[in-house]
Amino acid sequence: MNYEVNFILQITTIMKRLVIPFSLLVFSLTAQDLALRDLMNYRFPASMTGSGTEGMIAWVENREGVRNIYIAAGGDYRSQQVTQYVEDDGQAIGNLIFTDDHESILYVRGGAPNRSGEYPNPTSNVDGYKREIHFVSIETGFPRLLGEGSSPVLQDTTVIFLRNGSVWTMNLFGENDAQLFRIRGGVGSLRLSPDKQKLAFVNSRGDHAFIGVYNFIDNSLIFLDPTVDLDSDPVWSPDGSRIAFLRFPHQDFQIFTPQRSALPFEIRVADLQQSGSKRVWQADEGKGSAFRGISARDQIFWTKDDQIVFPWEKNGWTLLYSVPVSGGNATILTPGEFEIQFVSMARDRSRIYYSGNQNDVDRQHIWSVSPGSKPVQHTSGAGIEWSPRTDADGNLFFLGSDGFTPASVKMLKGKNAVVIQGTEDYPSDKLVTPQQITFSAADGMKINGQLFVPKDLKKGDKRPAVLFFHGGSRRQMLLGFHHRGYYHNAYAMNQYLAGKGYVVLSVNYRSGIGYGMEFREALNYGAAGASEFNDVLGAGLYLQNHPNVDTERIGLWGGSYGGYLTALGLAKASHLFKAGVDIHGVTDWNVVIKNFIPGYNALEDPEFSKLAYESSPIAHMKTWKSPVLLIHGDDDRNVPFSETVDKIELLRKNGVYYEHLVFPDEVHGFLLHSNWVKAYEATADFFDRMLKE
Repeated sequence: MNYEVNFILQITTIMKRLVIPFSLLVFSLTAQDLALRDLMNYRFPASMTGSGTEGMIAWVENREGVRNIYIAAGGDYRSQQVTQYVEDDGQAIGNLIFTDDHESILYVRGGAPNRSGEYPNPTSNVDGYKREIHFVSIETGFPRLLGEGSSPVLQDTTVIFLRNGSVWTMNLFGENDAQLFRIRGGVGSLRLSPDKQKLAFVNSRGDHAFIGVYNFIDNSLIFLDPTVDLDSDPVWSPDGSRIAFLRFPHQDFQIFTPQRSALPFEIRVADLQQSGSKRVWQADEGKGSAFRGISARDQIFWTKDDQIVFPWEKNGWTLLYSVPVSGGNATILTPGEFEIQFVSMARDRSRIYYSGNQNDVDRQHIWSVSPGSKPVQHTSGAGIEWSPRTDADGNLFFLGSDGFTPASVKMLKGKNAVVIQGTEDYPSDKLVTPQQITFSAADGMKINGQLFVPKDLKKGDKRPAVLFFHGGSRRQMLLGFHHRGYYHNAYAMNQYLAGKGYVVLSVNYRSGIGYGMEFREALNYGAAGASEFNDVLGAGLYLQNHPNVDTERIGLWGGSYGGYLTALGLAKASHLFKAGVDIHGVTDWNVVIKNFIPGYNALEDPEFSKLAYESSPIAHMKTWKSPVLLIHGDDDRNVPFSETVDKIELLRKNGVYYEHLVFPDEVHGFLLHSNWVKAYEATADFFDRMLKE
């Protein structure tokens, strides 16, 4: 086994579990490897984009860690592989752009650097990697490296891109690269005007941010109504004469704590021929005053009828509203109590497409709406659909899955969703139907979850059980394969555990999304009191009362925020949970907060830092008794690797049995498919030895 087994705790009962004949252990692991690898062998599409002038779409596919670009063109929209990468090397692909002649695609390969300027290199390649812009011919599939950079925008045959926080240009051969202009602060959100004569961008300067506009004709630069506030998300009017943007008053707040209100955000419009900008709308105080974003390239949309469409939580749910560009009251476009997540605008700016959980709380379906009309539902049933996109011909594409089928690229033909590319010969018959359940947390709050029950379960059987906690915490697990690759893998893993005889409960604990603002911004959650622990206890008690669960064999697992709740469950309730797997989880909120906010100083607010400490597993290590497997990559940019180092130090001092698996140079969301498989193999093996033997 390629992870360390620590024998500090010499407890007889645990040691008996570990005394397994070597031949039996090898046979067991070999059988598991094949089944697990089969369940994780699927195509995962992402980064889908439609052409602006042709009937064509492109997307990135990840198949067992091998990432490639695919397209589908008008007519039969048959998928075609463009790039020919063959290695599981952890190098992400994104930012797909069609060239104007639609014969080539521009894209970025490689991940962002960490704070030390180091690029992801999970294979420990001696030459290392960079984040680079490439150009590939659709016909030949031969890629050409243009240069180091990210976030490209194409201006005819000129590539405008970001490098080290500044704006650069080069041609499609990677030649004549030069910095376009010099400016203080960092630059992001490049937006080219419709006539390609101007470039809008966000200029971040720490506690404030401006919207800048560069003019290619006279090489000039202006700022749109600069203030002390944070301006973001510029969008051009159809004629390119005006820009709408969001403005947020500067306000300090603690992350990983509830934020139900804020100084109200607003929408402003600037006419480039005039000075200043005009406020066209401002959020009300109280509920909805804090901005809640959507999964979209743009957070606001300028329609062809001069309406600004934007997300707002006025009624406690993330919904779409519109306001005239001239100003006025906001009109709700998507009334109800549900949440919208993925949003895009039709190429002709006539409709807004979105996915949401209306009338189906633990799934998402595709809808569309135009200001002044009622929403139209495009998909329904037992499937899950997200990331709607249209091409220049007006065809609607999206990604979709269900409880038995991994994600595929789909096209709407009439009222039917047709698969353009999916996973062939997937072992769907080995999966169980996830059951939608609700249970009461320890404090009475209603909590949703998905229950996976083994197929061979008989009346009177008593099986081991595990809880799964997602990360985020701004996530929602669904009744099928998830729209994020991280949780696509986790769903397959939960199905695998159910296939091995475990009863599995995936918990959508408070502070997650999908159930409204008050649930997401739950009182005392996270660093402000760890109120989610009530959900951990409630889920454990639910399993204890399940007729087919052995109450002495309940475990828990999760990654990131889910690792935090796993560690908290083991530290505070070892009497209930007999083992756990903590994947890159939080140990001390004060450390993690500082990782996201480098200027955070616990000494400046001793009352909060004390509460954050007490809300962390580190404060409860003395009562941690149950064995744990810890898994972490040491280039983690979200939860510092030191969190696992510190956790193990305390486990050692307190004589608690642990094992750990470390991935050198791996990041938070593992980039290598092989590392996902190793992590899940280790997880299943650990539970087998701790909960079955």
